Amino acid sequence: MKSIHQPNSNDKFQNKWGFIIACIGSSVGMANIWLFPYRIGEFGGAAFLIPYILFVLLIGFSGVIGEMAFGRAMQSGPLGAFRKAFQQRNSRIGTFIGLIPVIGSLGIAIGYSVIIGWILKFLFDSITGTIVSGNNPEVLFADLSQNFGSISWHILGLVLVLVCMSFGISKGIEKVNKLMMPAFFLLFLFLAIRVSFLPGAYEGYTYLFKPDWSAMANPKTWVYAMGQAFFSLSLAGSGTVVYGSYLKWDVDIVSSAKYVALFDTLAALLAGLVIIPSVFAYGMEPGSGPGLLFITIPAVIQSIPFGQLFAVIFFLAVLFAGVTSLMNLLESPVEALQKHFGLSRIFSISVIGVITILVGIFVEGTLLSPWMDTISIYVIPLGALLAGITMFWICKKGFARNAVQTGRNKTLGRWFEPMTKYVFCGVCILVYILGIFYGGIG
Repeated sequence: MKSIHQPNSNDKFQNKWGFIIACIGSSVGMANIWLFPYRIGEFGGAAFLIPYILFVLLIGFSGVIGEMAFGRAMQSGPLGAFRKAFQQRNSRIGTFIGLIPVIGSLGIAIGYSVIIGWILKFLFDSITGTIVSGNNPEVLFADLSQNFGSISWHILGLVLVLVCMSFGISKGIEKVNKLMMPAFFLLFLFLAIRVSFLPGAYEGYTYLFKPDWSAMANPKTWVYAMGQAFFSLSLAGSGTVVYGSYLKWDVDIVSSAKYVALFDTLAALLAGLVIIPSVFAYGMEPGSGPGLLFITIPAVIQSIPFGQLFAVIFFLAVLFAGVTSLMNLLESPVEALQKHFGLSRIFSISVIGVITILVGIFVEGTLLSPWMDTISIYVIPLGALLAGITMFWICKKGFARNAVQTGRNKTLGRWFEPMTKYVFCGVCILVYILGIFYGGIG
């Protein structure tokens, strides 16, 4: 196995901030936009934020740094990283285990590509004015989300993402994230300021931030806060591992994880400050899932002055969040084909693109929700758990500490081993079991 300090000639992120922004892009997605605001209100307003932030800190400073360091130390995505780790124990099952997070990443990407198509269609309708023309958004979305209802937009959205990825890491993924992520924050900040002037927006802020401290005594508050933090930080043993493999040796991973956790949380709060007050301002019920973005928000937009401009900015920002997340999800299977089967990047992207669209077309409509639920409940947390066990238990003693310490001037404290080996792996087990029990918690 290569030394963890052996250089790699592969295309890499050019600097620390390029890597951080790409990881933020992978984390900021639909969970931040259509689920987080609803969860806050559902479980006690500001009272939900306390366990959520605690879990973000816990997971960020254990699982996120672990997956980043795992990829960089092994200079590979999941297939190669798991294989090399198990070779330390003279076992050959690592490649098979590494397939699980790769399959999970591809499975979620297939469903995500459908949603990207929906976003693209609603952005187009915003530009043309269809959304503000008085059409019933529920009817528009029903037509789009039926079986085989969005094939052209689905394909167009996926092609857009694959073209961005075709330029490689530094010239493709890094540059796209550097453009789209700052734009996402600026656009949502503008919308949040605009929404604050809507009559009745105060009720939305109350829903978001008025604490119901009794909710903290409800175990479900803690369960769903844990699930929201876990899935929002994109722990799956795949995408973050791959991005870590493109990271230079002089980058401080602990510092990088801190910024990823911070900006991911800010993105979720910013989305809440846009969506929930606008919903309350027009007397609608807040909800979660696709209905919030594609039915409730368009209905609100029809009533807002300059609603067409609002719609264009909103769906453009959501598209940026979706594209950056989908690039991360697809990079894991692309890297596996590219590195472990010796295929060119363009050919690997083409193969994964064909698989994604062929399966995705049949997932469109009634199968999308059960498909996404199955992958997110049974496969994604299993991938994160396997990555945690492999990094912190299977790899030889001291390996994980040395991998994280590389590029860091300050020595890791004694907290590292118990937080990673016991607390983080324990959280992964809880997320897996409770996700099955509750039918999904993030």
